[in-house]
Amino acid sequence: MSSVSVNFLGFDLKNPIATGAGTFGYGDELKDLIDVSRLGAVVVKGTSFDPWPGNNGPRIWETPAGMLNAIGLQNAGLEVFIKDKLPKIRQLGTRVIVSIFDKSAQNYVKIAQALDQEPGIDALELNLSCPNLEAGGATFCATPDLMAEVIRKVKQITKLPLIAKLSPNVTDIVNVAQTAVSAGADGLTLINTLLGMAIDVKTRRPRLKNNVGGLSGPAIHPVAVACVWKVRKALPDVPIIGIGGVHDVETAIEMILAGANLVGIGTANFINPNVCIEIIDGLEKYCAENGVKNISELVGKVQEW
Repeated sequence: MSSVSVNFLGFDLKNPIATGAGTFGYGDELKDLIDVSRLGAVVVKGTSFDPWPGNNGPRIWETPAGMLNAIGLQNAGLEVFIKDKLPKIRQLGTRVIVSIFDKSAQNYVKIAQALDQEPGIDALELNLSCPNLEAGGATFCATPDLMAEVIRKVKQITKLPLIAKLSPNVTDIVNVAQTAVSAGADGLTLINTLLGMAIDVKTRRPRLKNNVGGLSGPAIHPVAVACVWKVRKALPDVPIIGIGGVHDVETAIEMILAGANLVGIGTANFINPNVCIEIIDGLEKYCAENGVKNISELVGKVQEW
């Protein structure tokens, strides 16, 4: 009999399907539409230490096979998250990964310290694609030494597993991934959005008030698969969440074959709130029809030419 249950970072999941941070709210919002407890894990919307206002609109633009967004990581901050959001998250009936971000290493540490004391959290995802305002605005991923500093400092003060979410907007994502793991990351999320821009040719203005935004959706899927594949070859034993343009069972299996232990579903949730459940059902069917005893057997098993 086939199984899609997996072990990730030492804890058991019902299946390898996780939501992408920022595309599924805090999980509670969709509980009347789908059975959230069927998901392998929910990666909840990113939380910063202080309230984060986000960017002015327009903040979203649909592109061929994807979308650009410049939401700006809007959230109510750590205090509201712990008081108002976390109690509901604990009732979801699935594994919970909390995404955190901020503008300085010090604030990452403050957030992690607070969340380390809270029950019902299985891991922290460090969004390292944010601008480091203490270093001129460059993203943490683009400055590996600063990224490593964040990971090391957070690692020192929490018992929770740390997953480093990496940006593809770097020269060598394998080098960035190796640096993150050497600094103490227990796992990796690959990839965040690609930098993109759209322009209204009539007004000659960018479609987004922020001028540029993050490109997501099926358009970036081949890039994400390649990044996962490259990092898996370099780091054969590191747990990886593969995310980027997954929208059906075939694209999910692609990601697993490339080397992902878990598969993140992001933009597709906006189009079809039931997509995660459909993919889970599809994985179960695929394993049964192809003689796969456990879905984990497929991780990194692409047959290269």
